[in-house]
Amino acid sequence: MSVPEQLRYSEEHEWVSGLGPAGSEAEDGIVTVGITAHAADALGEIVYLELQPSEGDAVEAGEPCGEVESTKSVSDLYSPVSGEITAINAAVVDEPKVINDDPYGEGWIFKVRISDEPGDLLDSAAYEKLIEEA
Repeated sequence: MSVPEQLRYSEEHEWVSGLGPAGSEAEDGIVTVGITAHAADALGEIVYLELQPSEGDAVEAGEPCGEVESTKSVSDLYSPVSGEITAINAAVVDEPKVINDDPYGEGWIFKVRISDEPGDLLDSAAYEKLIEEA
């Protein structure tokens, strides 16, 4: 299972790109969020994605911000960072299976301008250990 080293991960299986080493902020303060390949694989084929926040709305780290529905189950989507939503990937809302096909690329879900330093995100080694123990 792919766990890209340049990303940071939440224990709820979301990924964040655009954070530098050890959680330093992105140059413009905007990061990209999606769900991991492990989560997409565990869910099965994703058939529906609902995001509660819209562009311009605030999200809080660790708080639910939507739902992912698959052929197997419905799971909450959590924001791994706090800040303001700057973009939502309309392509995955229209065609959620993109998340299964390319979770770390075209399957990104939303972008956030970070308001607080993300504190408890995992690096790739820690996330690999988390999913191995599951």
